[in-house]
Amino acid sequence: MPAERAGYTVTMFLIDVSPSMGATRSVELPPTPNGEPRTTEMTNLEWALQFVKLKIQEMIFNGRKTDQCGVILFGSEETENIIHEKNGGYQHVSEYIPIAQPNSATLSKLDALQPSEYSGDPIDALIVGIETQDIYLNKKRTWTRKIVIVTDGQSPMEIEDWEATVKKMNSLEISLTIIGVDFDDDEFPFHEEDKSTIKVENEAFYHKLTSALDNGLVGTCIFALQEISRPDMKETKSALMGTVLRLGDVDVRPEEAIEILVKASKCTALARPKSWKKFCRREKTDDEMQVDEEEMTVFAQLKMRSEYYIDRSTQEGEEQDKMDTGSDDEEDKDKNLEKVEKEQLIRGFKYGSTYAPCPDGQFRRLNTRKGIDICGFFHAKNFRRELAMGEVQYIWADPGAPQQQVALSSIVQGMYEKGVLAIARWVSKDGMDPKMGVLEAHVDKNIDFLLWVQMPFADDVRRYTFASLENLVSKNGESVTKHPYLPTEDQLEVMGKFIDSMDIMDSGEKDDKGKPIPWYDTQQSYNPAIHRTKQALFHSAVVNDITSNPLPPPHPELLKYINPLRQALEASKDVITECKAVFKVKEVPKKATKVRKDGHVRAMDEDEDMLLLDKKPAVSRKGKEPAASQVPVSPKLARPAKKSAASDSETEEESDQEPLLLKKRPFNALPTPERSMSPDVDPGRAPGRIIGSTYLLRDFKTNLAQGDVVTKAVEDIGVIIKDVVLRPFASRRHKEMIECMIAMRDTSLKEDEIDAWNAFLKDLKESCLREAGNSEFWQEVQKLGRSLSLISEPEARKLGGHSQFSESASEAFITQ
Repeated sequence: MPAERAGYTVTMFLIDVSPSMGATRSVELPPTPNGEPRTTEMTNLEWALQFVKLKIQEMIFNGRKTDQCGVILFGSEETENIIHEKNGGYQHVSEYIPIAQPNSATLSKLDALQPSEYSGDPIDALIVGIETQDIYLNKKRTWTRKIVIVTDGQSPMEIEDWEATVKKMNSLEISLTIIGVDFDDDEFPFHEEDKSTIKVENEAFYHKLTSALDNGLVGTCIFALQEISRPDMKETKSALMGTVLRLGDVDVRPEEAIEILVKASKCTALARPKSWKKFCRREKTDDEMQVDEEEMTVFAQLKMRSEYYIDRSTQEGEEQDKMDTGSDDEEDKDKNLEKVEKEQLIRGFKYGSTYAPCPDGQFRRLNTRKGIDICGFFHAKNFRRELAMGEVQYIWADPGAPQQQVALSSIVQGMYEKGVLAIARWVSKDGMDPKMGVLEAHVDKNIDFLLWVQMPFADDVRRYTFASLENLVSKNGESVTKHPYLPTEDQLEVMGKFIDSMDIMDSGEKDDKGKPIPWYDTQQSYNPAIHRTKQALFHSAVVNDITSNPLPPPHPELLKYINPLRQALEASKDVITECKAVFKVKEVPKKATKVRKDGHVRAMDEDEDMLLLDKKPAVSRKGKEPAASQVPVSPKLARPAKKSAASDSETEEESDQEPLLLKKRPFNALPTPERSMSPDVDPGRAPGRIIGSTYLLRDFKTNLAQGDVVTKAVEDIGVIIKDVVLRPFASRRHKEMIECMIAMRDTSLKEDEIDAWNAFLKDLKESCLREAGNSEFWQEVQKLGRSLSLISEPEARKLGGHSQFSESASEAFITQ
């Protein structure tokens, strides 16, 4: 499908509002959560208008000023059109919405439409639409012209001179689409029973009309509503931007350098789902309080706001440690905070573990010159694919300069024959920051061109080193052949079978020659976040009541690759069972929530939280406007406080969110900020864990101070202790792990996590005494004796708990 120019289109919607459009119909809705089917009653006009509003929503969504539309009604009570004003006739045809860029008011006007008591001629409306569109585009001959007729086919028509209308439309290159309510469609398939004679004749004429046009189409409304929700990847033409391609130094050695005038355009463009905005009920004034609440409900968008504070307490050498003080009093926390205005701060850019101040807000730019400079060539086989980042750009020769085309073609042909790529430095405008990228030659049948994609600078690439996954060496320098980290031959074999069983290269449909094709096709794989978000936005703007008319399910094409292929599941079913047996995979049952002693609050379920629109705006403690949270800040750096409730909007971003330094301090007195998080101080916190393997005890105490995550903290520290103990070279952390076990046992006893401790200790002993375990660590645990053994029933009973182990069993466990 050739790419068409985005925008520069005028679409005329001709809508039938005759009495027959007031007939009611039953429309299926998505089933209830219990699976019960649902239906609703609406008129044919309301049902068909959904298509028009969705098409207009697309224009509003794109936000192009050159994407415009107009609405003409036929069958209306009034007669108001440009032909009637000049020559008369064309009764009951009115221009309802003049041609313009659509907005929310356009949708509101469509919602107000009701069936009339008069019938209108669709051909009259078509002629009025053609004339109205032609007058508007009198000086815009290159614009695309479209007309859409929405009707049930029950209105009488005068079709005597329809050939002249067709000739006029073909000369103006107008495309016509007819959306019929309950029109027959063999491909869908759909056929209406007991159809009236006039509708049969009108349908036949519509097919005859569109077949005579260069670009005409007739479709049934139910199929059009289904197809309009289909995900699509619309190709559009990118604007050509002029620049210069240089090879060599044109200033120092102009005789050895060349400059070629080229044009750049987008080859690919990054697409993101539309972000959401948050609104809340605006607080009413005293005058508004006297008016009915429903009439004065006004929603205002929440804005983001940042406030900056300095913690003065630590400037005198004091250190605030919440774990040691145990104070949660907000007043004590805010007492030493001093608010700093934004004007008192200057921007600071992070460089490693320090901040470089920039009083002007931006460092001095390089003296760069617009153009693309080729820095060198290298073989394509040496290009690392992961270095390609960002969007891809076409580089064409200037279409109006044949000499430039020959010059660029010679470079492209040379690179293509030698199999090399070029490293290029791109500057979009004079004085702009340069970008480094790679140029690849492409030789097409009719044109030679280059593709450019950005690469990172050397400083932007971080290289990480990891220990070998296949070779383990003990602290004595000996090679370890048996270890939980090393797979066995049986595990390697069964995993190879599992990978082979998931091959889907021959699981798709068969081609023309009868050979199976791959199941997955990237061109038919759509981003669910983009298209489902778009569908939800459109549906909410089109329907009047989201409760009675909920969001329909996603289009089947969007779910095509969401669920795994059934053939692949069947083929890998036996191998999965074998993998579970070889790898000893077991399901971990979910632990039941236990009753806490006083002071612990049960976390709310997900569905217990209120909707945003049901919440009142946050009010500060002084009773004024919603305020941002006040957070203690390091004295070395004035940081923005936590965002207020209004700051969660992803669509409103401040331009200066970088850390800001104090303006009044001299440059030589600027402190070094806190050390940045780098791999050597990685907390080692796995996804889903609240405790990391780097600072176990500190993380454990920090989470206990919160009071509501005791179960999770005890569970996580047990998992991390076992993981650290069974790692190679764990002896250096034996003392630290024993301290963590002491803290874990004490917490488990006091917080009624007795079963968790006993289960952890039994599992740890079993793991340490295995062949590839850590028996040395368990011997150190045994030296501590009864204080680190199982929690017995007498111990648990003192604090209101319960244990299944007696005192003698606990003593025997640690000594054996």
